[in-house]
Amino acid sequence: MHLCLFEDKSVPHLFPLALTRTAGDLRVGARTLIESQVAAFASTEQLILWTRPEVADVTRQEHPNALVNAIPDSATSLLLVNQQWLVREGVVLSEILEAAHPGSPERAWKQDETLLAAWLPNPPKDLLDTESGEALAYAHTVEDEVVIQRLWDLIADVPEHTTHDIEQMGGLGEHRGEVQTGALLAHPESIHIASNSVIRPGAVLNATDGPIHIAVGANVEENAVVRGPVYLGEKSVIKAGARIEGSAIGTGCKVGGEIHESIIHSYSNKAHDGYLGNSYIGRWCNLGADTNTSNLKNDYGDVSIYDAVAEDFLPSGRQFAGLFMGDHSKCSINTMFNTGTVVGVFCNLFGSGFPPQHIPGFSWGSPDTAYGLDKALRVAEIVMARRGALLTEADRTLLSFVFDTYR
Repeated sequence: MHLCLFEDKSVPHLFPLALTRTAGDLRVGARTLIESQVAAFASTEQLILWTRPEVADVTRQEHPNALVNAIPDSATSLLLVNQQWLVREGVVLSEILEAAHPGSPERAWKQDETLLAAWLPNPPKDLLDTESGEALAYAHTVEDEVVIQRLWDLIADVPEHTTHDIEQMGGLGEHRGEVQTGALLAHPESIHIASNSVIRPGAVLNATDGPIHIAVGANVEENAVVRGPVYLGEKSVIKAGARIEGSAIGTGCKVGGEIHESIIHSYSNKAHDGYLGNSYIGRWCNLGADTNTSNLKNDYGDVSIYDAVAEDFLPSGRQFAGLFMGDHSKCSINTMFNTGTVVGVFCNLFGSGFPPQHIPGFSWGSPDTAYGLDKALRVAEIVMARRGALLTEADRTLLSFVFDTYR
């Protein structure tokens, strides 16, 4: 059985965060959507990823062992799974796993009008030319499954999703890294500290309300307070005196100040004081010192958030929502973000007062001034080189497409 993870038509609602990656590479909790799906379905065959043509090359970079936008001749059976489905244990997953075996007839699972999965024992060779498998006639109707279809879905239940992922990863109670004298671990049986990581004197890791996973090579500095559930990715650093709770921080990040129920995808910095709450930060971002986000309106009302498809602000149904920042965006010291602000890719923000609640990509200072593509790419090259990463030709091609199409 080949596992094929496909994007569906709702992906543009996840812009700007999905502009620079296939939807399944969005982090939801400690894992990306694709990581959760691969773990759940555990196929031994080559993984197939079905994505928009413009992100195909960067998807190949991210998943060098996967086949992108093609079906191998050897695929005698195929399990299609929606990349935006947050797969969890339960009846639906069990049904699919039971159905996906030789001899079982074709079937599909839908929630409302969204195809979650389809089992194809004899997939047609032109399957990729169809509309994400939606022509399948026979489908089970399911409900109560989580599908990430709007920006605000990414920040819903971050502590719960992080807890689930950490528990699935295993290793709780293992402390392989260096816990220095004076560090405090509350409920150490619910804390994983991987090799080559360091917990420095005065740091407090409190797993009373949820587990904590400190990945390989990560560092929790002096007097930082980490209240689970928290995931700290490989080679990431929690700076001295920080307060982190209910959050997932990916690979290669530096974080400080106060972070509450937020996701920082990877390779981004919020190294200084300031508040980040109920927010989602992409890759290669930097928040200047004393940057603060509002995550609650003064009237405690529903937060409206900009939707790229509607090209307007839509009610999110959420009382708490902070900042959504696309890849490679940065802001100056003392920046203040209003509740539910959406910042596109490659924005360089500075100036007094609150920025607008929607800032299109490649904005320089304000939406009225464009951030030139050549300059933006030069900055990205410098920033990435500091972490030992390269701005590849695939990256340049995609970012040029985003600039030409969405600026």
